[in-house]
Amino acid sequence: MAEFQRVILIHYHEIGLKGKNRGTFEQRLLRNCKDLLRTFPVVDIHRISGRLVVFLKEGTDLATACACEEMVARIPGVARASCGFKCPRTIEAIYEAAVVALGEAGPFGSFKVQARRNHTDFPIDSMQMNRLVGAVLCEAFPDARVQMKGCDVQVDVEVIQNAAFVYAKSIRGIGGLPVGVSGMVACLLSSGIDSPVATWRMARRGAICIGVHFSGAPVTADTSSYLVDDIAQVLAQTGCIARVYSCAMGDYQRDISVSAPPALRVILYRRLMLKAAQNIARIEGAKALVTGESLGQVASQTLDNIAATDDAVELPILRPLIGTDKQEIIADAQRLGTFDISSQDAPDCCTLFMPRRPETHARIAAVRETESAFPVDTWAAQLAYDAQVTDHRCCAYRPPKGERHA
Repeated sequence: MAEFQRVILIHYHEIGLKGKNRGTFEQRLLRNCKDLLRTFPVVDIHRISGRLVVFLKEGTDLATACACEEMVARIPGVARASCGFKCPRTIEAIYEAAVVALGEAGPFGSFKVQARRNHTDFPIDSMQMNRLVGAVLCEAFPDARVQMKGCDVQVDVEVIQNAAFVYAKSIRGIGGLPVGVSGMVACLLSSGIDSPVATWRMARRGAICIGVHFSGAPVTADTSSYLVDDIAQVLAQTGCIARVYSCAMGDYQRDISVSAPPALRVILYRRLMLKAAQNIARIEGAKALVTGESLGQVASQTLDNIAATDDAVELPILRPLIGTDKQEIIADAQRLGTFDISSQDAPDCCTLFMPRRPETHARIAAVRETESAFPVDTWAAQLAYDAQVTDHRCCAYRPPKGERHA
């Protein structure tokens, strides 16, 4: 039996709907995949017939190919990843490759063949290939049945100009757009469950994400910063975060708690965070801020309080989780791989100097008047200047020119 080159076919959906700029999106996805698959035995990645193909080195085993397929499926912009083979453009080679591909697809009781002939110079049309390849597979797997709807496995055959691709093992990707096609955002990133998911969702929409974390240090331990670093490592595996700024704001929170009305403390903390994040966003050239707020989930996330915090900054604030309930957010955190990290207890700025009864319907005029007693703009500038910066690998990211953190 011939040994065929293993490939991973990368299918995309939303990118395929683009118009004249489709090539730009495809090239961005290709560059992201090349960078993120650098530890796998990849020979090259090419664009063909409305998809990308990852060519693996000859002799790559099934386990390595499956691991590569799983990594591909986690990259933003990928709708589906399929592990299969490149073979010569002959019906005999297609038969052999189809038998091997179906045999590697795992347990199954039913299958169907979906063939596509992209060039009419191949003498056998798509319908004929369906019947011919199906007959060979029925003979090779006599206990399996052909089932056109709701089958366990679909064997795909694609005949292009100078080769054929055959695959049966496919897994669903996370979809969206490739990181780097939608500009840059600064994401308020805590060690909790919500904000990592919000950051991930923005990356899936093609944004380059800069994390901004606020700890309660030096008043509390810096545990939350270590957890955020672990979260960032997970996000960075698929290029979903470029760098993280860690800001210690415990001293400023203490000053606010001493003089401000207890009910307004949380609003004032949030406004200070947004002001500092806006300063960082301007350093980086980010066009928006992102938070993990979900409407009504906690006291600071009522409509009145959201309006009172939005008033602190000029940049737009994006809230990708605003209409999502906690169980949906937890499901996304588990899918992303940050849930176990976020479930660990860690003191942070969100629980520091919390009042017993926080305001749920803050009035902007009252908040502004209370805030005027504090040098919040100076504090925000100092928080941005003193921030500790950690870089993560994201090939779409370019650091600001002449930055202080070189």
